[in-house]
Amino acid sequence: MLEMFPDSDAAAQAAADGVAEALSAAIATRGKATLVATGGRSPGPVYDRLRAAKLDWSRVSVTLSDERFVPPSSPDSNAGLLQRRLFSGPPAAAAFVPLWSDVATSDLAAAAADPAVAALAPFDVVMLGMGEDGHIASLLPGAAFLPAAMDLSRPAAAMGVPAGVGSPPMPRITLTLKALLESRAIFLLIAGEVKRDVVARAAAGADLPVRGILAQDRVPVRVLWAPSHGQ
Repeated sequence: MLEMFPDSDAAAQAAADGVAEALSAAIATRGKATLVATGGRSPGPVYDRLRAAKLDWSRVSVTLSDERFVPPSSPDSNAGLLQRRLFSGPPAAAAFVPLWSDVATSDLAAAAADPAVAALAPFDVVMLGMGEDGHIASLLPGAAFLPAAMDLSRPAAAMGVPAGVGSPPMPRITLTLKALLESRAIFLLIAGEVKRDVVARAAAGADLPVRGILAQDRVPVRVLWAPSHGQ
């Protein structure tokens, strides 16, 4: 399950190659492709490399695994990260389905995004990072909303996350575990010894959110590890 690379550049290239191959196969088979992108430090170099992929980006729809409840102009915005690192050159032709909207609360933003996100499923590729606490997307350990967000019997694709959890502790919108598993391939990008140990503990049975994708056999998961982050 764990693919180990000598450095962050090699891991980023492997991830970009794998994502591009999956999107290309989807376009060839179904005429369109869907990508769930992610924020954080790990995916930036992957997005840089994806810009060079030979894809018909006009046939690709992109959304996010989670988003801070801030506008795209904020440095904390994952949509802003995509604008800076992915959506230039050919990838600018992709359709983007945001999680954030200019409404009063993260719950309202999640409710507004839910139908459009659900309509993209099943996703061809889901990209995820992971925190040292074992969270994926904004499925945060110990949060009151977590049981509902991890419940595979609930229909919601997106949920609001209240302020006071996560780092930074701001309101967020997250895809649910059920939505993340409505996919054909998952790429989990991690770096450093601590996160490698977290994945090992979750795979062995530790009750962490990341176990939701590791302890299932519906969707193939590639865990790509490097010793440290790139830029």
